[in-house]
Amino acid sequence: MQDFVIHAYFVSLTILFLFGSSGFVMIYYYMKHRDKQTDDPGDLSSTPAVTIQLPVFNEYYVVERLIRATCAMDYPLDKLEIQVLDDSTDGTIDLIAGIVAEYRTAGYNIRHCRRDNRTGFKAGALKQGLITATGEYIAIFDADFIPKSDFLRKTLPYFLRDGKCGLVQTRWEHLNSEYSFLTRVQAMALDGHFVIEQNVRNKAGFFINFNGTGGIWRKACILDAGNWEADTLTEDLDLSYRAQLRGWKFKFLNDVTSPAELPSEINALKSQQFRWTKGAIETARKILPRVWKSNLPLEKKIHATFHLSNNIVFPFILIAGILNVPLIFIKHQGGYENYFTVMAVFVFAFLGSFMFYLYSQKDVYHDWQRRMLLFPLFMAGSMGFAVNNTKAVIEGLLKSKSEFVRTPKYSVVDKKDHWLDKKYVIRKVNYTVIIELALALYCLFGVAASIYYLELAAVPFQLMFSMGFGLVAWLSLKHAWLARKVSNTAS
Repeated sequence: MQDFVIHAYFVSLTILFLFGSSGFVMIYYYMKHRDKQTDDPGDLSSTPAVTIQLPVFNEYYVVERLIRATCAMDYPLDKLEIQVLDDSTDGTIDLIAGIVAEYRTAGYNIRHCRRDNRTGFKAGALKQGLITATGEYIAIFDADFIPKSDFLRKTLPYFLRDGKCGLVQTRWEHLNSEYSFLTRVQAMALDGHFVIEQNVRNKAGFFINFNGTGGIWRKACILDAGNWEADTLTEDLDLSYRAQLRGWKFKFLNDVTSPAELPSEINALKSQQFRWTKGAIETARKILPRVWKSNLPLEKKIHATFHLSNNIVFPFILIAGILNVPLIFIKHQGGYENYFTVMAVFVFAFLGSFMFYLYSQKDVYHDWQRRMLLFPLFMAGSMGFAVNNTKAVIEGLLKSKSEFVRTPKYSVVDKKDHWLDKKYVIRKVNYTVIIELALALYCLFGVAASIYYLELAAVPFQLMFSMGFGLVAWLSLKHAWLARKVSNTAS
């Protein structure tokens, strides 16, 4: 049994080290290309027809600001079409209808597009809208975004200069990153993805992905790549790879941003992370065989493999957290000194992650030192999400189909804003909370055992696992309980 635990732990750490070390790879390319400036395509020389698609499903609290910001776009009205792709089933329908009527009266080419069902969810709505879209270029913004007025003038020149440019993706900016420690942690994670991953991949010539919103496509690229498909929960990642495998070029603009609202309560965040994780695994299963059958250079194939499959780490984070405790007793008994000496090397993967997020914060914020103080909590939270995301990985691998559950937003921007009384708040907790609570106590026992046996090197990791599982479980219960309390008081 001891041999099994040792070997299982070693395999888990090897996989975590392999993916964790990709942070060093990204930093290498970051340093190599950090002085490579984004080429300036110049001012917009012409104004081609553009369609802006706004996919919406029950977004009562944020849809008005989205539509008004979109209509404030600095672009000739005779060249701009706006499609509000509304699959809503609540009062959002009437709200949108009123706003659309207001702008149509003012001369805007804006349409309220309704479907009889949600077939294909977001992908289905985008595909349906594309049938009647008159624009040569298709910009997409989710309901939680507030597009800037100069978005089209800063993105379209890249298409006009290069006929093979299929997508221009902008960096997400955070409207409410200072709302709570939960939003600050999310901001750090997303900054790492955009500032390092997207930015560096694009400069180094690797594949990047459309992030589902805050980007603009060449319509011909979407159609040439096979159009939107709904067989994964990440239709954006899926179409991105299909398009690039067809030879289309993508452009990421780190200095052009699209502001968006982060989830302000943890159960909505868990729902979002579940969808992103499961969808990425589904896309990896679908796309990776095509990547390896393609004529891409080996380096690009390897990088694409890491990109598409990096969510596979979550089950191994969970295994490592569980096996950490019996390893304390095994190590105390002795006999496996060589194994533990070798496994000490795996700690360096954490250094790669630290540098990854350090440079992402330094590139964007003047107060990056203050923000990096949150890094231990960020790492603990990442471990705490292992149960939620492992479930998503397993379902993705087993081809278990599930509904596209959108992440509710409540127009929470300032600390004075609140979400507890909003009608979309999740008031039930998933059974995974019980597992998270049990693992928090289990890992806390591991902390005590580590101290008792003077295995002090194990304490930080045991403590981070315990804090991570405990924090995620506590916030899940707290936010659901507060929401139910407010709901019962109101009724």
